[in-house]
Amino acid sequence: MEENQPEGPVEIPFVGDMTENEADLFDKLLGVEPGGSCVLYFDSLGGSAYAAVALASILRLRGLDATGVVVGECASAALWPFAACRRRLVTPMSVLLFHPMKWQSEENVALVEAAEWARHFGLLESEMDQFLADLFGTSLEQIRRWAVPGRYVSGREMADAGLAEMIDLGMLAELQER
Repeated sequence: MEENQPEGPVEIPFVGDMTENEADLFDKLLGVEPGGSCVLYFDSLGGSAYAAVALASILRLRGLDATGVVVGECASAALWPFAACRRRLVTPMSVLLFHPMKWQSEENVALVEAAEWARHFGLLESEMDQFLADLFGTSLEQIRRWAVPGRYVSGREMADAGLAEMIDLGMLAELQER
């Protein structure tokens, strides 16, 4: 092992808007060897649905042994890469926001383009809900109960639902003092 290489898994922060940081996140994930280990720290308000699918797909396609840790917020599109982690950790103060996809366009589009986008959007929303349920290993009904009309789910609720493991930050501090 080279002197400059850190020991342990690669650590990657998912902070802020994933869409704005997508290229950097891709670069960091591609820097982990296929099948390698990494720890992803989440404090993200989300981003685009396409960034969510792409980042979750990279984690799965490369077979990364990823541990996701929600250290603050894991909202909206950030849920997909978190759910794609093989191990998911939360604290009692972690918060995860589930909500229906939001359609936003700032461009002038013709009616036929808007109609096509609406058709595509309906399919995408349905497929993404199922993908999220599959990643978490839970039912589509559970995801929809949280997503419609939109709900902040605590780390404790995620752990109680069996979708993540609870970290007791107080206990960790005690262990580090020893």
